[in-house]
Amino acid sequence: MRNLDGQLIIVFGGGGFVGRYVVQKLLARGARVRIAEREPRKALFLKPLGGLGQTQFVAADVRDAASVARAVQGSDAVVNLVGSFDDMQAVHIEGAGNVAKAVASAGIGVLVHLSAIGADGESASMYGRSKGAGDTLVRLHFPAAAILRPSIVFGREDKFINRFAAMIRMLPVIPVIAPKAKFQPVYVGDVADAVVGALDAAPGALFELGGPQVLTMGELQRWIADATGRSRLFVDVPDAVAGALASGLGWAPGAPITKDQWLMLQRDTIVAAGAAGFGDLGITPNSLASVADGWLVQYRRHGRFAELAAR
Repeated sequence: MRNLDGQLIIVFGGGGFVGRYVVQKLLARGARVRIAEREPRKALFLKPLGGLGQTQFVAADVRDAASVARAVQGSDAVVNLVGSFDDMQAVHIEGAGNVAKAVASAGIGVLVHLSAIGADGESASMYGRSKGAGDTLVRLHFPAAAILRPSIVFGREDKFINRFAAMIRMLPVIPVIAPKAKFQPVYVGDVADAVVGALDAAPGALFELGGPQVLTMGELQRWIADATGRSRLFVDVPDAVAGALASGLGWAPGAPITKDQWLMLQRDTIVAAGAAGFGDLGITPNSLASVADGWLVQYRRHGRFAELAAR
């Protein structure tokens, strides 16, 4: 593995869900980390994790090429983790291109770019199209970039497993949209390990990252109910109804699903056969069951005292 001791690594989106884990891994390896965020103060919680002078913060927005160029100056490697469900054209495409161009112009030798399984310029969903177009721009401006495409990422701070767990806690009947859609949930800590490992990857490497289990949407929600000790009635929503709901009301704040999310669910989010992945990075991914108990306990009746209450 590359000796990161004293190396300066720029992490765009270092204060986000995946970013905080990547930063911790880099700091543990002795790297100096410059966290690039639109609002650096929101990432200050990471400062105590490093030694004196090991962590830096800089204001940068991937949509602003000038701020990106300033942020990468003097670095040994760059990691781009920035993603969005709101301004996808600007963040996933223009932003990814801005980072890759800045890395190339500064003469930096290493770029790791986080994309997603389903990234495809021809995807029906804007999320998939924008991720695919962003990957293409990254390759255009910096062909040696390592690109990582994870499936659904889960962890203590995620907005996927936690969302379903909260719904299952509150409702006696759970409507399941796209019950047969397949996922390969991947633990955020494993994705962070892959990002750090990809700093040593061969030029132009592409990795698809999935956990050890493939679960349908229906299976996943039932697993969450079992893990949190909730007995619920699950009702599969017919595709025609779900599609109409997404198209007609998906624009509204608090809608159960947007039209783009519905389109994303029409394609399984699993690792393609023969794709390079965790094994090629020397990583054994964790299952949901092996790590989720540490935070799903909050959704159980009586929380950490559930077993005691049952006696």
